[in-house]
Amino acid sequence: QVQLVESGGGLVQAGGSLRLSCAASGIVFSVYHMGWYRQAPGKQRELVATISDGGMTIYTDSVKGRFTISRDNAKNTVFLQMNGLKVEDTAVYDCRARKTSGWLTEDYWGQGTQVTVSS
Repeated sequence: QVQLVESGGGLVQAGGSLRLSCAASGIVFSVYHMGWYRQAPGKQRELVATISDGGMTIYTDSVKGRFTISRDNAKNTVFLQMNGLKVEDTAVYDCRARKTSGWLTEDYWGQGTQVTVSS
């Protein structure tokens, strides 16, 4: 059974930092592309950052220079270091694991962790 378990969310003041973790089980973690997504109230879910199995990273423009995605394959965990948090970063943050092999795609999501940034 595949599980993605996020942790590290919480309440922080604007300008503060949080580090999110997503621990995976039931998959060969090292071959999966991992990503963080977020959904704010009344808005669509959006990509925050992704990291490929080879370590290549992609960020949405609004978090570039503030957030850093990383992975530890030995611990089956992906991280999102969030610095300089803004009120508009408030959202539920979800972890995603995705692997495509030929025409077969495996796609898994965590349960989400709430991040609230106060002014």
